[in-house]
Amino acid sequence: MASPLVLAVDQGTSSTKALLVDAEGRVVARAAVVVPETQPRPGWVEQPAEELWQSVRRAVAGCVAPEHAGRVAGVAFSTQRESLVLWERRTGEPAGPLISWQDRRTADRCHELAASAELVRSVSGMPLDPMFSALKARWLLDTYDPDRRRSRAGELCLGTVDSWLLSRLGGRHVIEVGNASRTQLLDIRTGGWDARLLDLFAVPAEVLPEVVSSCGPFPAVRGLAPLPDGVPVLAVMGDSHAAMFAHAGWRPGVVKATYGTGSSVMAIGGPPDAPGLCRSIAWDLGAGPVHAVEGNIRATGRTVSWLAELFDVPADVLLAEAADPGDVHFVPAFGGLGAPWWEPEASPVITGLTLGTRRAQLVAAALEAVAFQVEDVVAAVDQAVGRVRVLMADGGLTRSARLMQLQADVSGRAVARSGEHDLSALGVADAAGLAAKLWTLDQLETRHRPADTYRPGIDEAERVRRKAAWHAAVRRARPPQEGSST
Repeated sequence: MASPLVLAVDQGTSSTKALLVDAEGRVVARAAVVVPETQPRPGWVEQPAEELWQSVRRAVAGCVAPEHAGRVAGVAFSTQRESLVLWERRTGEPAGPLISWQDRRTADRCHELAASAELVRSVSGMPLDPMFSALKARWLLDTYDPDRRRSRAGELCLGTVDSWLLSRLGGRHVIEVGNASRTQLLDIRTGGWDARLLDLFAVPAEVLPEVVSSCGPFPAVRGLAPLPDGVPVLAVMGDSHAAMFAHAGWRPGVVKATYGTGSSVMAIGGPPDAPGLCRSIAWDLGAGPVHAVEGNIRATGRTVSWLAELFDVPADVLLAEAADPGDVHFVPAFGGLGAPWWEPEASPVITGLTLGTRRAQLVAAALEAVAFQVEDVVAAVDQAVGRVRVLMADGGLTRSARLMQLQADVSGRAVARSGEHDLSALGVADAAGLAAKLWTLDQLETRHRPADTYRPGIDEAERVRRKAAWHAAVRRARPPQEGSST
């Protein structure tokens, strides 16, 4: 009898990927579908919510051959996290666009709510920042239900991408607890919506989904041909959380960096209040919530794709051109700066330009910006969980060996690049296999996932010099600090 399969769907910012995984954890098929985004105004980033669902359907159809459909024991979803959708409960039609986690239209609201920043951080684990969902929720409701009448009557549903996709399958309005913890509306100690935060952000409880664990219960599959209706959804995780799980991130001391459109540096554990970092729920597989510290960077892979768009050159061609950046530094604060600075008003800057600067130097400076931003967060994680000696790396941008060596050089620590770039999908597949009893945690502990290791190639004096030059550029990007003469 043919062995069972797990279908993992990773709905990310720029694409939706589907992986079919066998009982030994091997990928037997995969497919990917590009997802568009628009910038209708400066600082606004949107995606068509219905297109996300259709991209899932196309990715599944491209991945699952009809002869394999009957072997699929269950489906798992990993999803982009803080992005938010408002839709009609009765028809399932979106009331407006998906507002991306990259969107900063609500930056001014941060100033208005500044007096409540400590409450927000202490309850939600996160700084008051437009990246998180709460301010997006307020904007959507102010725009499409200003008096909140329809929300309180239960006519509208508000949710993150996991909640939106699950709604297309039918059943209850639900959200996975790790994704819920990124909304900034959840008390991460209790795992429930917090009345003080709902009041602060003017979000009626009736419009929100029910919070469930990472293994559900979720609605079963419907309308995902060639899968038969009724196949169970076994696991759901935020994409960064799923990547952490794939790195065996339940082990103490594992620290990972995911290099996607933006980047997430995460470690399990840590203190309740780690300077420069967020605290969220990584997952709950039935034994209770597992908490993590995390730093989020807004623009890493997006920096490279922006340059590719600017020069009208494919990103892989552009990366191959990278040369010595010289004294050029690029701080890609397109939507402000995330961790560890949390400066929504920061502006992009490029320093060190001369008449001799060429495209190759700008590309190299962009790659250095990725490595320096990640290292700034890893340094904060050092303080929270102890010395990080090996950084586990995954995500599409890790295909650049130059970037991985840069990361090792500026960090002064080894970088282990995963041999599998689609680690978010594999991580949530691992969790689904546990739920289906296809494997055990002990078997996952011993599952071999190949990695390439990069070690520092510069001395400490050079590392200190380069970091100082980078931080000088960051100071130019940040707004003047109180008491500063600049």
